[in-house]
Amino acid sequence: MPMRRYALTYRSFGKPLETLKMEITKAPPRSEGMLRVRMLCTPVNPSDLIPISGAYSHRITLPAVAGYEGVGRVIDAPRQYASLIGKRVLPLRGEGTWQTILDCNAALAVPVPESISDAVAARAYINPLAALTMLGNWPVEGKRVLLSGAGSNCADYLGAWAYQHGAKEVVGIYRSESRVARLEQLGIKPVSIQDVSQISYEARESDIVFDALGGPIAAKILQLMAPGTSFIAYGLLTGQAIQLDSKPCAHYKRFHLRDSLARMSAEAWQQQFLTVWELLAQFEMPDYQLFPGQEWRQAVESALRPTSQKALLDLSTLGR
Repeated sequence: MPMRRYALTYRSFGKPLETLKMEITKAPPRSEGMLRVRMLCTPVNPSDLIPISGAYSHRITLPAVAGYEGVGRVIDAPRQYASLIGKRVLPLRGEGTWQTILDCNAALAVPVPESISDAVAARAYINPLAALTMLGNWPVEGKRVLLSGAGSNCADYLGAWAYQHGAKEVVGIYRSESRVARLEQLGIKPVSIQDVSQISYEARESDIVFDALGGPIAAKILQLMAPGTSFIAYGLLTGQAIQLDSKPCAHYKRFHLRDSLARMSAEAWQQQFLTVWELLAQFEMPDYQLFPGQEWRQAVESALRPTSQKALLDLSTLGR
């Protein structure tokens, strides 16, 4: 019986719940030289949903399968990679991961240690690797660090690992009171996005800012920062660009993980994940809610609510 592929696909840009459709097709033959992976679990991240809206339409060819990360099991492979059959991998930097069957470059497929659960492995790429890369690019030793969008997954990693990299203090601007306990658990000083005077103070006192929000709050922080400081823009959770009235004193840099990956060899890529696995083994990931693949709409709805737990899709329930 031919293998069927279930894929969450968008053929136009727009709101995720309006444009995403579950398409069921016959899986084509495995691409030559590639691994074939049966996906097990994938998260629903803001970074998965934003492209569907058309924010990056200049570099997306439609139709497209959504999803940038997840974990799966190798079910077929070229002879030289036959030892991977039956093993779990992260099938990254290729096809969209919100589908049951995909082919990936064997050199870039990341083996998952037995000690790492599916729920952790599925979330091991976008946010952990982005945080680790930023901390490598912009050292924080001895510095006061300010995070906007604190409580989001990447900011959690940035805050916790900044201390491991020698940061003097880490302050986090949060949007929902539900994030406060988590921030305090990680040693991050919480500041409400409503507390304008405290945000202004923290902006003036910070040596480096990692901004996940964009929009007016990011612009305000950037304008208040002192000369010689650094502002790293890596997210756009508000959906708004940073608009400035005058040139800031801080050094402004944009960070896109894909730019760093473009310069990274396959060997360096695999080495980075050895570090990620070590760090995640010591890190308590936030709670998550697991949705059967058939309930993908509920998972997306959950992900669109900033107060909710991380939504994970169990793709193993599809096509049984």
